[in-house]
Amino acid sequence: MIDLAQDTPSTPLLRLGAQPIALTAAALLLLIAGVTSIAIWRAYTGAAPETDRVVASRQLQARTAQASEQLVEKTKGLEATQQESIDQLQVVQDQLQTMKRLMAAQQADTKRLSEQVAALNESIDGLRQSFASARATEVETPTVTRRKPARHRVHASARKGSRG
Repeated sequence: MIDLAQDTPSTPLLRLGAQPIALTAAALLLLIAGVTSIAIWRAYTGAAPETDRVVASRQLQARTAQASEQLVEKTKGLEATQQESIDQLQVVQDQLQTMKRLMAAQQADTKRLSEQVAALNESIDGLRQSFASARATEVETPTVTRRKPARHRVHASARKGSRG
């Protein structure tokens, strides 16, 4: 035989499940009471988190826009500064090229003048040597007897002719 008493639930929870309308009505009342209490609390305090969130998000957007504008202006300033630096660098490079050209020209002039001075020194040395050798030959050659001036010769030859 089968015992029917064992099939019937004896727990109170299972008895509540048997009446779903009462359970649903109790849950609905709790839900309405919660929403009503939140509405009363907001009305009483005057604070609405949604509006606060909207205001906060708008402030954040405004700050972001302001930061973006500042960033754009700073970027433009940096670009201008960079362009000025590039221009100054170009001027300095041009001046450096000019200085290099001038330096090369001066070095070429210095080299040319050094070569001319060396050539002049060689010429002077050559002249000194020839002058020294000319003096040496004058000292080595016997002294030539001096001739009497032509006037004395004429008188001397006239005397010889009158003597004879």
